[in-house]
Amino acid sequence: MGIFRRSRAEEPPPVVTDKPGTLRREVLIAIDPVRLPGDLLVPPEAVGIVVFAHGSGSSRLSPRNIGVARVLNDAGIGTLLFDLLTDAEAEDRAKVFDITLLARRLEAAAKWFSTWPDIGHLPVGFFGASTGAAAALVAAAHLRADVAAVVSRGGRPDLAGPELGRVSAPTLLIVGGNDVEVLELNREAERQLRCEKHLEVVPGATHLFEEPGALEQVAELAVGWFGKHLPQGIRRYPGSFAGMFG
Repeated sequence: MGIFRRSRAEEPPPVVTDKPGTLRREVLIAIDPVRLPGDLLVPPEAVGIVVFAHGSGSSRLSPRNIGVARVLNDAGIGTLLFDLLTDAEAEDRAKVFDITLLARRLEAAAKWFSTWPDIGHLPVGFFGASTGAAAALVAAAHLRADVAAVVSRGGRPDLAGPELGRVSAPTLLIVGGNDVEVLELNREAERQLRCEKHLEVVPGATHLFEEPGALEQVAELAVGWFGKHLPQGIRRYPGSFAGMFG
C-alpha cells in the first residue's frame, strides 16, 4: 500500500554550538534486558522535555527528527532522541512493529527522567513519527497525566488500537496533504480520540515531509502545540526557521 517507506540513509547530526548552561549528554537507558543509546539536550531554563519516537526503518539519527528537535531546543524545550530497539532487534520485523514493546520503552524513558537532578521535575511530551506515533499514543494512554502533550508526524495512530480512546494528553496529528492513505487513517484516529485534539494537514507534503518548507511547518506546529500545553509555557521562540534543516 505504500504506507511504510524506509528512510534515507541516516548520518550523524552536524555539530551544533550550545548556549551556555545547556546540558548535552550521550546516554544509555536501561530498559527491559537491553541498554539503548540516546542523545539528551536540555537548554538552560528548559520548560519541558520531549521524547522522540522514531518510525520503522529509522533511529535516533533521523535527520527529520533531529531538525525538529533543534527548533524545540531553540524554543527552550529539552529533547531526548533514543533508539527504541537495539541493532539486532531492528532486524526483526516483528519487533519493529511491536507497538506494545515500543510503548513500554517510551514509558520507561519518560520515567527515567525522574532520576536526573535539576531536570526530573520537568513536564514530558512525546513526538512520534510513523509507527513511533502509535507507540507514543499508547505510552501516553498508560502514563495519563504524566504526559503533557503528544505530537504525531506522518503517524500511524491506527496502530494504537483501542488505546486511542484512553489518551488524555492533548494530541496534534500532522499529516502531509499528499500522503493520502495515512491522512485517512489520521482522520479516523481523530474521531476516536477523546482528548483535546487537532488534525493539521500540510498542503503538498508527502509521508517524509521532504518537500521545501514542509518540515519547517512541522517544527513550527510542534513548537506551538508543546508551547501551549507544557505547564510552564515557552519563554523563548525562534525568530526564524531558516537554516535549521540545511
